[in-house]
Amino acid sequence: MLTPETRRRDFAVLDGMTYLNSAAEGIPPPAVRDALEQYFNDKRLGMAGRTAHAAQWEAAKALTAEFYGLSPSEVSICSCSSEAYNLAAMALRLKAGDEVVVNDLDFPAGATPWLQPTCAATTRVWRNRDGALRVEDLIPLLTAKTRLVTVSLVSFFNGFRITLPEVVAAVRKHSSALLAVDVTQALGRIPLDLAGADLIVSSTHKWILASHGGGLVGVPSARAAEWTVPAGGWFNLEDPFGANRFEKAVSKPGAASFTVGMPNYPAVYAIRAALDYIRGVGVANIDAAARPLVLSCLAELRKLPVEMLTPNEPEHVAGILAFRHPKAEAIHQRLLAANVHVMSQAGRMRVAIHGYTTAEDVERFLKELRAALAV
Repeated sequence: MLTPETRRRDFAVLDGMTYLNSAAEGIPPPAVRDALEQYFNDKRLGMAGRTAHAAQWEAAKALTAEFYGLSPSEVSICSCSSEAYNLAAMALRLKAGDEVVVNDLDFPAGATPWLQPTCAATTRVWRNRDGALRVEDLIPLLTAKTRLVTVSLVSFFNGFRITLPEVVAAVRKHSSALLAVDVTQALGRIPLDLAGADLIVSSTHKWILASHGGGLVGVPSARAAEWTVPAGGWFNLEDPFGANRFEKAVSKPGAASFTVGMPNYPAVYAIRAALDYIRGVGVANIDAAARPLVLSCLAELRKLPVEMLTPNEPEHVAGILAFRHPKAEAIHQRLLAANVHVMSQAGRMRVAIHGYTTAEDVERFLKELRAALAV
């Protein structure tokens, strides 16, 4: 990652492959493999292995907290971002008359809990204009009834990056709502400043290069009461094995309430190793290396006969570019035949550029895409 030598050492699988799909699946470095092997070795110790499991748990929380700008006590880990949002819905205890604002550039995990028929609140949609979420379009949706605004820092759909301070300012000025921010498509790829977010969520198998089975949750201590999940379990409870355990259940406050049962320790080991690796490389260094490739790729894509979904606004671009074409699936198959990997879904194609992406990767993708478009 970042140099030919470290790329060859840590991502040997990419030799001969053009991989531009980290927004779906990141390529883990050997440190993650080693961590999973360490989990196996620790698990073979039986109960004695739980001491090592607990140490990995605390280390993974500490690293997550560092990336989120929180303390370790303000973060926890559940099974995935979808679980995190469903638990968040439980915590809010929404009732008729409450309103939730979602947006049409978000991944389903952050929007669909509020769309289920069992949710009593009214859902309002912050709609994009030409691929961008404009704060001036959010403000009319905010009222005294708004309980929650949920948004991704970087959209999975087209890579649009919101200006978080502007969103925070609008939510605070025009409502008393909580603000949930999904950083799945940002964590490990761009530097983060999450000041003002009341709930932070991320999955773990994309840009941070860890495994499936993790959801990183952050809740600032000042918001712990609002985000305390009233779920059954044991790991999330204050006294799960006490004398009164069949008389009442009391959740731990805030982030700790999102881990309702035995942690997924294999994923925890992988998360710890991956975040440690990303920290060692440096997110600022990753962004400095990858951003010029993103901008040059965007400029070239705009010259091609495709429908760009990513706005031509460099200040709102992170690591993802997206476009549509009527023959997207045929183009995708041709790219795969050339060992060029991007995402294709329902006519939309998405390119994701990470720290292990090279200028040659971008050039090869564009060359093969031009050839496919010419057919």
